[in-house]
Amino acid sequence: MRTLDQVEKHLHPGAVYRRSDLEKWSKAVDRHLQQLQKKGVLTKLSGGLYYYPKKTVFGEAPANDQALVASFLKDTRFLLTTPNAYNSLDVGTTQLYNETIVYNHKRHGRFQLGGRVFDFRMKPHFPSKLSPEFLLVDLVNNIERLAEDKEQVLNNAKKKALSMNTKALSKAVLQYGGTRTRKFFAEVLEKDSLRYVS
Repeated sequence: MRTLDQVEKHLHPGAVYRRSDLEKWSKAVDRHLQQLQKKGVLTKLSGGLYYYPKKTVFGEAPANDQALVASFLKDTRFLLTTPNAYNSLDVGTTQLYNETIVYNHKRHGRFQLGGRVFDFRMKPHFPSKLSPEFLLVDLVNNIERLAEDKEQVLNNAKKKALSMNTKALSKAVLQYGGTRTRKFFAEVLEKDSLRYVS
């Protein structure tokens, strides 16, 4: 029988573990999980998900979002974002939203992990990292969810589109835009191409 110390040797501060991860090192997973929680080595985040808190000068650091979501999904193919990212586009969005969106291929719905709510949205395609082009497309995709004046934001989005790299934006629209979003940008980018022809 593996001892608790032997199991603990495999665990690292700042890491997130599923119950199944510990099965590699323990023949009595549930007992060892209880003991590790009692010792303060592991903290339960949600059903079957545990965190080894990293100690800092300010106390225990919360679990890293990337590690948390990767463990929850058992997948590293996802994109973390928030509606606050739209504010960087300078199109009139100023609200601050307390939510993290997870574009992924496996789960859909709102889940509480480590005391925070994550909005998981299944998508067939999303980039590996945020870009201004993707954010503008994503903004138009999600315009109905925003608290701002939608008409004003969309008018500003048109102006923003014309100041961006047309090729990169067109590619992002094709890859990530919904039907309405594609129509919106088709009209904007078509007018722009006519402007250069005339």
